[in-house]
Amino acid sequence: MTQAQPPTDPTWWRDAVIYQVYPRSFADGDGDGTGDLAGLRQRLPYLRDLGVDAIWVTPWYRSPLADGGYDVADYRAIDPAFGTLAEAEETIAEALALGIRTIVDVVPNHVSQEHAWFRAALAAGPGSPERARFWFHPGKGEHGEVMPTQWVSSFQGSTWTRTTDADGTPGEWYLHLFAPQQPDLNWSHPDVRAELEDVLRFWFDRGVGGIRIDSAALLVKDHDLPEVPERPGPGEHPHLDRDEIHDVYRSWRAVADSYPGTRVLVGEVWLEDTARFARYLRPDEMHTAFNFDFMARPWDARELRASVDATLAAHEPVGAPATWVLSNHDVTRPVTRYGRADTRFSFAAKRFGTPTDLAVGRRRARAAALLTAALPGSLYVYQGDELGLPEVEDLPLDVLQDPMHVRSGGTDPGRDGCRVPLPWSGTAAPYGFSDPRADGAPARPTWLPQPADWAGLTVAAQEADPSSTLRLYRAALALRRAEPALGDGTLTWVDTAPEVLAFARGDVTCVVNLGADPVRLPAHTDVLLTSDPLEDGLLPRDTAAWLRT
Repeated sequence: MTQAQPPTDPTWWRDAVIYQVYPRSFADGDGDGTGDLAGLRQRLPYLRDLGVDAIWVTPWYRSPLADGGYDVADYRAIDPAFGTLAEAEETIAEALALGIRTIVDVVPNHVSQEHAWFRAALAAGPGSPERARFWFHPGKGEHGEVMPTQWVSSFQGSTWTRTTDADGTPGEWYLHLFAPQQPDLNWSHPDVRAELEDVLRFWFDRGVGGIRIDSAALLVKDHDLPEVPERPGPGEHPHLDRDEIHDVYRSWRAVADSYPGTRVLVGEVWLEDTARFARYLRPDEMHTAFNFDFMARPWDARELRASVDATLAAHEPVGAPATWVLSNHDVTRPVTRYGRADTRFSFAAKRFGTPTDLAVGRRRARAAALLTAALPGSLYVYQGDELGLPEVEDLPLDVLQDPMHVRSGGTDPGRDGCRVPLPWSGTAAPYGFSDPRADGAPARPTWLPQPADWAGLTVAAQEADPSSTLRLYRAALALRRAEPALGDGTLTWVDTAPEVLAFARGDVTCVVNLGADPVRLPAHTDVLLTSDPLEDGLLPRDTAAWLRT
């Protein structure tokens, strides 16, 4: 059984393996069909045995769940569907006792329309101090009927919703870069800055090891509300990557650094400009940020190598470690994505009925797991990827809850397909996801239905199968921890055929065959691990190997 790094290690975050928990779908402890903190606490030994150093828990705060919890009504209260604040504190403590830190998800760009501040703003009316915390603005046109800007939402559609005044007449508009239920905060207001810094302290006081910052590049807006230029230059976009945003994160870093141990700030930063991306990782700002470029690239040796080189080059000047991630709660699962004719990922390309070859996708996803685990820096694993779960693409339309599906007019399948509850044991739904209810009644159906063919993908089934994806992940993470050359550090590329990626990390070499034909392995003294069996000593297509060299 592997052991996590000691809690006193100040550099734990530089090569940590961090497991993303989507609590609604991880494990259900009370039988109501929705995952909760009781279920998470029961499964902490599973995460210890998997070999993770930390868990990142997506929002568990009180929320109407208009966007899966990213519409926060109260940053200091746990949603009753998940449990209580006391249970959250117990989760943090029990995980830490197993050597696992907890990273909580803070959503600073917007709140829920049910947040006390926004309710007060609607009640107070135009020109009030309460409205100054948000982006209320008169409309254009003779009667204010035209939206203040034509900015496009990250969830498609408009970014402004008109209010109704107390007398029933149409009123001001408010800004929401996401869904209308998620009004944007005004980060020029001192109340906003003070409140979110206090939220950080609230969770640091409860022992969390870090904060994941949602939509981290969107907070600051241009008060003149210009339209988005056709080709905005650096710092010219009216609501993305504004230069003023870095003052916010310098303040947050000061809060984090005021606590003992290393409390990390991890940014969700979607930027194509690598130089602008690196600015968020300067020594007095965030510790790390998600590297989405690698995840979005196709299954192609040249493309993946270019992404690795660009990522490491962007991080080198600021001394920050790279992060490697294959998926998350927003992204099509790699088993499905890598089985398609177009293996790239983009939100704009998601469509119903896209064909996929799951056998091909599973081989590639297993190889990609070894590839990312061998790269320098930290590694993120989204729950269920260690089981090789595919995207569930045949969910009934009437159960879909993701606003991306609704706001696209039904053309975008949304993100629910990667959020289906995990299968733990058994041969039929709920596959051990839900415990029986306290009154002895059977568990209620899971909040999203699980496929009928998942029996072979349960944790119990895969623990009994030496060739399973779960056993591969456990072996890879154990080797990663045991090998001094892996984790943080540098790599050296090894000359290979164009369709093969190979790089050395000290005396460990990772080789991935992305070509059509089996290839010879580089000179080595031992084969440490392969994603699929070798064929007559050759590395088959869509297979990775770790070698002692």
